[in-house]
Amino acid sequence: MPSDTAKELYLELLKKTILFELWLEHEPGATVENRRQGLDWPMIAHSMIGRLRMDSLHQQMDSVLADNIEGDFIETGVWRGGACIFMRGFLKANGVKDRRVWVADSFEGLPAPDEARYPVDKGSIFHEQEFLKVSLSDVTQNFQRYDLLDDQVRFLKGWFEDTLPTAPIEKIAIARLDGDMYSSTMDSLTNLYPKVSVGGYVIIDDYSIGYCSAAVHDYRKAHNIEDPLIPIDTTGVYWRKTKP
Repeated sequence: MPSDTAKELYLELLKKTILFELWLEHEPGATVENRRQGLDWPMIAHSMIGRLRMDSLHQQMDSVLADNIEGDFIETGVWRGGACIFMRGFLKANGVKDRRVWVADSFEGLPAPDEARYPVDKGSIFHEQEFLKVSLSDVTQNFQRYDLLDDQVRFLKGWFEDTLPTAPIEKIAIARLDGDMYSSTMDSLTNLYPKVSVGGYVIIDDYSIGYCSAAVHDYRKAHNIEDPLIPIDTTGVYWRKTKP
């Protein structure tokens, strides 16, 4: 296993590369503050979560290793795959071979709103955003570019309501939910939260979006979850699970 200094240097360089921070001046319209907060839709970078959410993810993964919290890592809604690539890089840097990174996405963009089932999603136009549609082939190639595609990376292709109920995941230590909509967020929470280990983390990337935050509050209320929601930046929040 590499020294702590070498490991931290690798992970910091991995973050800078995934977020395209090293070449930000060459990315049209990008600013340091927007990339820090994850407020832009990058033309080139492999992630749009920004530095603050990426650093928070790093801290949470450090925490589950330090506290020996059982479970895999999963992201629902991966775009170009950057956060999942960082998850895999983190496991490799730490010599962890008994956890997997689950990469869950339609790889066809977001679903059209189902107003009959999820009236909160009325008016959503995310499904019209071609920029959000990144193919499985493209995401796989991005993993390969970092030499991080192996059997510890598993892909779940399809709508969350179809893939998550039968996903062969036993325990989860990190659940990173980036589905934007009420339906996507609720599908993720409904199917994944029962598998999150006590001491594990639930990260909500799009809490500032009304569709998403409504699903979070409805699910937490229905299941009497009182663990505090902790802000990460202007968009994301997380909580740590304290009760089964």
